[in-house]
Amino acid sequence: MNYLITGSLGNISLPVTKSLIAAGHTVTVISSNADKKEKIETLGAKAAIGSATDLEFLKGVFKGKDIAYLMIPSDFSIQDYGAFQIKVADKYAEAVKTAGIEKVVLLSSIGAHLRKGAGPIDALGYLEAKLSEIPGLHLKILRPSYFFNNLYSQIGLIKQAGIAGSNFGNTEEKLVLVDTDDIVSVAAEQLKTPFTDGQTITYISSDERKPGEIAAILGAAIGKNELPWINFSDEDAYTGMVQAGLNQSFAALYRDMGQSIRNGKMQEDYWKSANVVKGTFRLEDFANRFAAAYAEK
Repeated sequence: MNYLITGSLGNISLPVTKSLIAAGHTVTVISSNADKKEKIETLGAKAAIGSATDLEFLKGVFKGKDIAYLMIPSDFSIQDYGAFQIKVADKYAEAVKTAGIEKVVLLSSIGAHLRKGAGPIDALGYLEAKLSEIPGLHLKILRPSYFFNNLYSQIGLIKQAGIAGSNFGNTEEKLVLVDTDDIVSVAAEQLKTPFTDGQTITYISSDERKPGEIAAILGAAIGKNELPWINFSDEDAYTGMVQAGLNQSFAALYRDMGQSIRNGKMQEDYWKSANVVKGTFRLEDFANRFAAAYAEK
């Protein structure tokens, strides 16, 4: 099969690419970074260097591919990331339609069912809807949960204030967490197995823990027993993220995502779904990685 992979050589796209190549497939990887060309080709894949917002580039690269793996790139240097996401979503959908690709695996997110009100996830819901409108498209939607890696952002707060926290966490709902390796496992399997349905939605998670428990376990791993999880106001959460160096666009999006976790909307469809793949990675496993990263800061 002839595969198209977006996401350059990120934490998910790289191992997915390796898995497909090992299985004997032809793989083309899109990257906006020309410096990645040699590494992509060293893997045994074809490199397509260009922008995810360049429709003519995408049309040319998408043409002739059997299956596309789509994800919207993240770039913290973009001043209006929400607008960038929508632009990429529109270009992806148009390129899929124009190139006649009939099979797509989309890396979306928990909360995408809302379509609005979940910060950076809103554009993923928008892309889900755009792709769903394409006649005859076989679409596998993957909705992983809150990335363990997002918790690394707590390191600065812990070091400076001796607390962990966000603008969610004061309810009885557990936070659904996922490790990128568990996402890779599901994504690679979905790409390799036959597309027999018009559309499927698969949730991916690794663990489910209350924020207070998350703080306690991470705290114990770094020698700070009884580390508290503090629930911030939306305004304080936004201000804290900006002061930590996040640009206003991303800070606003993550503030809104926190709101959707706090009000129970973001994870509501996950709890109802019968199609959830649960990985083996646990919070205690991540705590070891967290402690190592904390020591390096």
